[in-house]
Amino acid sequence: MARKGSDFAGVSVAITTPFKGDQVDYDLLKKQVEYQIEAGVHCLVPVGTTGESPTLSHEEHERVISAVIETVAGRAKVMPGTGSNSTHEALKLTRWAEKEGADAALVVAPYYNKPTQEGFYQHYKVLAEDAGIPICVYNIPGRTGKNIEPETIARMAELEQIKLVKEATGSLDQASQILEMTDLTLLSGDDSLTLPLMSIGGEGVISVVSNIVPKDMLALVAAAASGDFAEAQKWHFKLFTLCREMLGLSTNPIPLKSAMKMLGRDTGEMRLPMTPLCENGEKRLAQVLTEYGLL
Repeated sequence: MARKGSDFAGVSVAITTPFKGDQVDYDLLKKQVEYQIEAGVHCLVPVGTTGESPTLSHEEHERVISAVIETVAGRAKVMPGTGSNSTHEALKLTRWAEKEGADAALVVAPYYNKPTQEGFYQHYKVLAEDAGIPICVYNIPGRTGKNIEPETIARMAELEQIKLVKEATGSLDQASQILEMTDLTLLSGDDSLTLPLMSIGGEGVISVVSNIVPKDMLALVAAAASGDFAEAQKWHFKLFTLCREMLGLSTNPIPLKSAMKMLGRDTGEMRLPMTPLCENGEKRLAQVLTEYGLL
């Protein structure tokens, strides 16, 4: 089956938003983008969960989108996060991303207000019927409080601009249902599940650990995409502990920003209510990075 959105197959990196005091550090943001471009990632995903979008003002959100698109300058795809618990706000952000030249929009399921399945459908329908760029449905019930059921995603798939799913439910059964019922391109939303999801038909990942080891995640995805699952499995197990600790030590992106600070690639600063990794977490993270060969 030829799947919609397959041109977004591969490794997309959910980049951080660097801060310097109370301000977004746009110079460092551009350096982060260049690091990923040099590594060869297929797509950059700013202002998502990893980019701390809930702590950004609307103006900052838009400016980060513009800065990333300008810096990438067509050398890779850009799929900014434009979701919100308000359909009106999500529409505004998606329009901005499209106007600035984004290749697609990552739209998280409306959070906190816990829509019905019909509410989810109508939310995405409004965006899809307005947008001139592909929309990736980002389903992460652990963050949003409610699952978009496979049957609802199948309804969304009938809309022309709904072309991708970022699958972050942690359920291979749900992913299998989506792949069985739709022609959407499915991307893993969990680094450690990239290989399992690709083994059933997923086409890549929107990755957190690619912020620090993009070439390794690229190697895993390339091996799996070519059908060399023995090679992909080697990369899976090499990356596994790093992936697990990036999400297990604390809430994303706390461990990631701590790791990037240790590696000299970020200030490590976050905005409240995000707080630094605890002392024991720092020690464990340093151990993991050392064992991986990064420190």
